[in-house]
Amino acid sequence: MACKLNSDMKKLESLNPKPLWHYFEEICAVPRPSKKEEKIRAFLLEFAKQEGLDAETDEIGNVLIRKPASSGMEKSPTVILQAHMDMVCEKNSDKTFNFEKDPIVPIIDNGWVKADGTTLGADNGIGVAAQLAVLADKSLVHGPLECLITVDEETGLSGAFALKPDFLKGKILLNLDSEDDGELFIGCAGGIDTLGELELQREKTPGKSFALKIMVRGLWGGHSGDDINKGRGNAIKILTRFLWQAIRDFGVRIVEFNGGNLRNAIAREASATIIVPSVQKEQLVAELNIFSSDVEFEYQRTEPNLVVDHDSTSLPATVLTQASQEKFLNLLMACPHGVLEMSTRMKDMVETSTNLASVKFGTSTKVQITTSQRSELESRKLMAAQMVRSVFEMAGAEAKHSEGYPGWTPNPGSYIVGVAAQSYKRLFGQEPIVRSIHAGLECGLFLEKYPELDMVSFGPTIRNAHSPDERIHIESTEKFWVHLLDVLRMVVVGE
Repeated sequence: MACKLNSDMKKLESLNPKPLWHYFEEICAVPRPSKKEEKIRAFLLEFAKQEGLDAETDEIGNVLIRKPASSGMEKSPTVILQAHMDMVCEKNSDKTFNFEKDPIVPIIDNGWVKADGTTLGADNGIGVAAQLAVLADKSLVHGPLECLITVDEETGLSGAFALKPDFLKGKILLNLDSEDDGELFIGCAGGIDTLGELELQREKTPGKSFALKIMVRGLWGGHSGDDINKGRGNAIKILTRFLWQAIRDFGVRIVEFNGGNLRNAIAREASATIIVPSVQKEQLVAELNIFSSDVEFEYQRTEPNLVVDHDSTSLPATVLTQASQEKFLNLLMACPHGVLEMSTRMKDMVETSTNLASVKFGTSTKVQITTSQRSELESRKLMAAQMVRSVFEMAGAEAKHSEGYPGWTPNPGSYIVGVAAQSYKRLFGQEPIVRSIHAGLECGLFLEKYPELDMVSFGPTIRNAHSPDERIHIESTEKFWVHLLDVLRMVVVGE
């Protein structure tokens, strides 16, 4: 089911390199939420069929497409190009969009490509597009290629976890899932999720009350690894600050509270429905205006679009008991969020962090809280997870941890890192930055199955991934393409 866009739909045909942007736009038209990758998998397999390339899938749905070496290069080492096919599906609250059906329409905006009110999916659609462009180009000089496109990277790394030890043949892997031009990544943080479920009690709404919906919105959000040290606000924490004090000062009662969405995204929006005694309504609104002014000042440099506002709503039949809302808000107030430690091994790199990702009133009597911890050190990752779990358990919530995933320990003697660094310097006249990344990559899991892999990760500049403000830099994308082809050539000729 190869997707063919008509000329009216094409937005990126004027950009270079044309093959890369062509396939990226094709991919944008194919729905690909995490765990629902059937359409993009069918697209990839049809592409391979049309190009006459061998392709296969494994039990979980990873796709592997092989391309033979150029003539005379058959004895060159096999290189694996790796990306993931799924994308984070986030949209602004006022945007009507169905990620399982609607195509993403990319927009060119002042040197960047973005979408309209949704995530763009450049993470990691641009990596997949690069693979397809390489596979389709018969003029390139290269050794044998394996293109691995994994499933469900964003919500569980399921594809990498399930990868069989005999699926791949190559021993050099280029991960195309990085987001900073001029930087080569040689390691990444490991991660684990800590989940809590708190039982709540409700009672009849008191008389002579007024109902309000309070909203925190307009935040950047972003990637809970790459962006956790950029001073961005967490909508859940901001809303909790106000409510924690409001229940003490104005007798506020909570009806429901929802905020955030994905475990690996910083919460951009949060809202709570509350009631307040009618006689206290005006004082509460005045205090909310003061609070809004305070937090807008606090975040004026990092969150210029932050808004805290309210709307009247219908009076509910029930509210949380005072004991339940005390436990709930104390939990959210105490739950850590943000950078816990900076690395002592690599300058300006976050070592350990935690993200208060989402709060969902799943039923009238339970609330689910999702958090995610990352660290370059396995021991610190577990420490952070235990810290969050202790807060959950003090509030009486049931807590559990996900399986987690390992980090990728840097290899200072890596052959392919040296090749990539030499190529970048020769092409662009400057030394690349070689470092680890606080975000999670699939590379750590690959090493568990293939301990002999020699890996490096690089890509174009992408900003605000995992949020509707996601955008990819056009000029850096052309550099990424030139760099990728040169690295493949250098491996071939053994430079």
